[in-house]
Amino acid sequence: MMLLVLFLFVPLLFVAPARCVDWTSTPFNPPSFPLAVRSPYLSAWLPQGNGSALNDVWPQFWTGQILGWAGFVNVDGTSYSFLGAASVASANFTKATQKSANFTATQSTFVLSAGSVDLTVRFLSPVEPSDFTKQSMPFSYMAISAVSTDGDSHAVQIYSDISAEWISGNTSLAANWSTSTQDALTHQIQLQNPAPFTEINDRAQYGSAYYSTLNGSGVTYQTGEDIIVRAQFISNGKLDNILDTDFRAISDNWPVFAYAHDLGTVSSEATTPVVIGVGFVRDPALEYIVADGVLQNRSSYFLNSFTSPSDAAVSFLQDYDSALDRAYTFDAQVNSDASAISSEYAGLVSLSIRQLVGALEITLSKNSDGSFNTSDVIVFLKEISSDGNVNTVDVIFPAWPGILYLNPDIGKLLLEGLFAYQASGQYPNKWSVHDLGASYPKAIGHNDGQDEAMPVEESGNMVIMALSYALKSGDTSQLSRYESLLDQWTQFLIEDSLIPNNQLSTDDFAGTLANQTNLAIKGIVGIQAMAKIADLLGDSSKSSNYSSIASSYVSQWQTLATSSAGNHLTLNYGNDSSWSLSYNMYADKLLQLDIFPESVYTMQTEWYKSVDSTYGVPLDTRHTYTKSDWQIFTAAIMTDTSVRDLFISAVTKFASSGMSSQPLTDWYDAVSGEPESFRARPVVGGHLALVCTE
Repeated sequence: MMLLVLFLFVPLLFVAPARCVDWTSTPFNPPSFPLAVRSPYLSAWLPQGNGSALNDVWPQFWTGQILGWAGFVNVDGTSYSFLGAASVASANFTKATQKSANFTATQSTFVLSAGSVDLTVRFLSPVEPSDFTKQSMPFSYMAISAVSTDGDSHAVQIYSDISAEWISGNTSLAANWSTSTQDALTHQIQLQNPAPFTEINDRAQYGSAYYSTLNGSGVTYQTGEDIIVRAQFISNGKLDNILDTDFRAISDNWPVFAYAHDLGTVSSEATTPVVIGVGFVRDPALEYIVADGVLQNRSSYFLNSFTSPSDAAVSFLQDYDSALDRAYTFDAQVNSDASAISSEYAGLVSLSIRQLVGALEITLSKNSDGSFNTSDVIVFLKEISSDGNVNTVDVIFPAWPGILYLNPDIGKLLLEGLFAYQASGQYPNKWSVHDLGASYPKAIGHNDGQDEAMPVEESGNMVIMALSYALKSGDTSQLSRYESLLDQWTQFLIEDSLIPNNQLSTDDFAGTLANQTNLAIKGIVGIQAMAKIADLLGDSSKSSNYSSIASSYVSQWQTLATSSAGNHLTLNYGNDSSWSLSYNMYADKLLQLDIFPESVYTMQTEWYKSVDSTYGVPLDTRHTYTKSDWQIFTAAIMTDTSVRDLFISAVTKFASSGMSSQPLTDWYDAVSGEPESFRARPVVGGHLALVCTE
């Protein structure tokens, strides 16, 4: 996961750590609220820092680029803004007052007071990992209801729009659009000159944005220049049902795509929610290298069930009530499972789930006749913010606990693309490939073998993940199919794990290092994992051989890796004053291999109590920065629950500190709390390490 040059991002915002907001925020005020987070390209967030109300700032793409998303409400003829930071000089309005903000695993909900009416604005990004059709739909909900707070009745109208900013990372590019006015109203926006499989500023340069609502009495629509359309609603409480056909650049008089809903008379009973769907669909979604260098187009899984994306958008709207019921059930289960550890942990897990699944896409290939091949399913993951690679093995690995918790089959299908590519014989190295492609959404492999080299890291990761899927699911078919590859990587681990040569680990921003204690752990666990795989596949001789090697390595490793004082593991062999987070021991616990003696776990537990800092334990002695995923991995191997909770509290303290306004970062300074450059990465799936092993 190579570190990207920072100029590609909007500059980071560092703010004072004192959190002071005028509303209640539960379970805490995060660095950024997820609003519509369903895919690498449908990723809308509300930045927080020290606290921003829903109508203080514009929603942003995860890079920090503005996504125009505006909302107004008229109450008895007085206008209030409730979403976004619009300025409409020709019309009078005031800002509604935010009263509360809440997030769960699937929802972010805000309550704002507009005069004598309270609005509840719910952003629901469903997490439905057992239903591939629903999970693969790149659509999200905004639902708005109103209630009188003074005992009187009030005339209320609701307005919302999105701008063409949703379709590109370059606002100087020309867009076109259309509006369907059937049972559902749907605005569809796209670039005039799309460029398939390309990105600008991590934004797809092809595909369409969809903004939809069900048609009916009291619903009006309009497209046109932002200030004109918004002023029309503010002044009249409705839109004119007219369409702007002057197609132009995104930033040329900022075209917006709007709806207004007349709620009629609102009393002390909350209204039925106004439901709006927002989405971003590409077809094909990715290209993927198959045998002989052929590039295969792959489509989002949900398209197999609909005649068009527009039909899918309508079906998504119609499913809102059921989707909300399922979301409540899912949220309650997540909260229950995580609360068994602690309430702090439950909040951290809930914040992490949408960020994890927002990096995933479930895809199908097509048969020669153009029909979908439903037996060929591959899941792809974008390495968001750190490098943009496709299916980076050492990004899947930290995300793995969350994937196993949600649905192990997703994990199997994440590994499948990596296995199938390397089984085709096109990748020349004897160790595992680092990723399936240097730039999402082009999963075109590395036939030259010049991917970022992490030989022990990635080989160990693949063997560990393959076994953990089989153990969790009871399905050994992938192990059988790719046994020769797994064996090949294990042979390499035997060569290079006990005394690893000078190489990168997953924490590549720290640079190469020889004889890394933690990297050796991963390789040794990988060898023992292959012993277990051989046993599952009925090869007792191979199993015994690998198990013997791994046990021998552990004995030698203890001598090499333990400080002369005998009170901690070192960062690298012979460096007595050094230490690091030994998070790779988590795999030993996850797989229940028990190859490392309990005394090592106890020793590390005692050591981390002595080196804890304000926001956790640093990654190692070279720097003061740390990683939240590795802290929670480490928490999961602690032999003392008070030390486990120390790690959880430190990560939650950072997440709620107000030090960042970007989608949750996993990389930050353990002393100061200042975030490093990563943001919105799926590795926060590692925060589920404790519920995954329960």
